[in-house]
Amino acid sequence: MDFIQAIILGIIEGATEFLPVSSTGHMIVASQWMHLPDTEANKAFEVIIQLAAILAVVANYRDKFSLKHIDLWLKVTLAFIPIGFVGLLFHKQIKSMFTVEVVAPMFIIGGIIFLIVEYLHRDKAYPIQHIEDIQYKHALWIGIAQVFAVIPGTSRAGASIIGGLLIGLGRKASAEFSFLLALPVMLAASGFDLLKHYQDFTGANLLVLGVGFVVAFISAWLVMRLFIQFLEHFTFVAFGVYRILFGLFLLWVVL
Repeated sequence: MDFIQAIILGIIEGATEFLPVSSTGHMIVASQWMHLPDTEANKAFEVIIQLAAILAVVANYRDKFSLKHIDLWLKVTLAFIPIGFVGLLFHKQIKSMFTVEVVAPMFIIGGIIFLIVEYLHRDKAYPIQHIEDIQYKHALWIGIAQVFAVIPGTSRAGASIIGGLLIGLGRKASAEFSFLLALPVMLAASGFDLLKHYQDFTGANLLVLGVGFVVAFISAWLVMRLFIQFLEHFTFVAFGVYRILFGLFLLWVVL
């Protein structure tokens, strides 16, 4: 992997990890289009840029990391349990689905779901506007909804946001809870991969890894802030349309 490829993948990871458009799907497509081999070094690179995205959450929500928010983090932990359990049991089967043939239809399905949910809620008020008001039953439901994200192309953020919208969370609250929920999910996934690929963080890879880390952190930090500002004025319809168009494009390329 060269520096240009590292920058491109860093931008893609940071820009898509917290949007409801599937970072995994975009990374699979980008890697295939750039003809990047599935080497251990490239897998190590993916771990590094995921860690950068995690750090961006901490940077944007550092005020939540205090004892007075312990109740919120208990709810985040509860929401993590379903996908953590499924991921642990079926990680090999999940990895086998990381193909464009799986990603493309899931993009389309997810986009249609977003359009349906926004249509059904177009005249309804969301009673929960702040993440501090989320109850444990809400957190568990969001966690169950997030399990669908084990299918590549579904989007972890998208699944958890849809789960939040369906139980009355506002768009901003759904997105912010999804940001915080990314921490245990990504730490578990990245930690597992880190143990497998720690020997690949050596020598010639270090500069490329560093470039990818910095680019992914900056893009993730910026996109989260812009996403929240966007949701203060708009709905998720644009993301639904994008998912459908991108999925159709992928199907056209594959077929």
